[in-house]
Amino acid sequence: MEGYFKRINGVLSTQTGYANGHTENPSYEQVCQQDTGHAETIKVEYDANIISLTDLLRHFFRVIDPTTLNRQAHDVGTQYRSGVYYTNCVDRDIIQAAIKAEQGRYQAPIVVENLPLEQYFPAEEYHQDYLDKNPGGYCHIDISKATDPLPELSEYKQITKQYNPKQFHKPDTDTLRQQLDQEAFEITQNAGTERPFSHEYDKLFAPGIYVDIVSGEPLFSSSDKFNSGCGWPAFSQPIQAGAVTEHRDLSLGRERTEIRSQQADSHLGHVFNDGPEDRGGMRYCINGTSLKFIPYEEMDAAGYGAYKDWVK
Repeated sequence: MEGYFKRINGVLSTQTGYANGHTENPSYEQVCQQDTGHAETIKVEYDANIISLTDLLRHFFRVIDPTTLNRQAHDVGTQYRSGVYYTNCVDRDIIQAAIKAEQGRYQAPIVVENLPLEQYFPAEEYHQDYLDKNPGGYCHIDISKATDPLPELSEYKQITKQYNPKQFHKPDTDTLRQQLDQEAFEITQNAGTERPFSHEYDKLFAPGIYVDIVSGEPLFSSSDKFNSGCGWPAFSQPIQAGAVTEHRDLSLGRERTEIRSQQADSHLGHVFNDGPEDRGGMRYCINGTSLKFIPYEEMDAAGYGAYKDWVK
């Protein structure tokens, strides 16, 4: 599988390893012979401007049987279960959409796991780049398909859209100082925080989208907004995977996850795992000052008509 994915245009690096088990730094022999709980896994880093997560998943389903539990070809065991383990919770819905789209191709149910990555350990060096080191070695998939174009699949287009951040740009610092008031500049550029319950967006629930006040890139949809009572606008997820980035924050003496816009790198707020369970359990706690709200009825005129499908 690693030999296949490393040949896909847009994939930057691959690494074999073991994931989502309960043993620290397991060896290959332990994973195969003991109940470590790990799945043999590939870590894939990719350029989202070249290939989307959706298309990576289409490649994944192209070369596996998603209906076999704990087995692929002649390899049998829980370590051979099929799964996608995400590090950003917003990817969960894209993975689920891919599973739903693929289900129509099979009579048996798809048994591919869609779970957060709980832990990952690189495999031994002799497992890395195995086919490069062992030409003609055991491989039950056709790795030449990695360079074949993916067929058009309308099911995917109906379920998930692609986010293109390249059309949005961050102005230079002098221009930003002219465009933003002092508070907005301090929050977006210097990771400031507005006072709780101070911004009108905290209580705003009209249909529309929220964009980065710096670059204009779409960040959140009103359909994902909820009243958390925390005093800041709260969302259950970004408008689309890739709209925001996550960063470790130790500024208050405890670990938090900071949220920034993907293209302009504006500080937005933080994400916590105490959101509504029926919405995925996440709470994106965002400074209203870092956002600009575009009402649904004004989205076409403002150039955001293509994003109206994200507003329910």
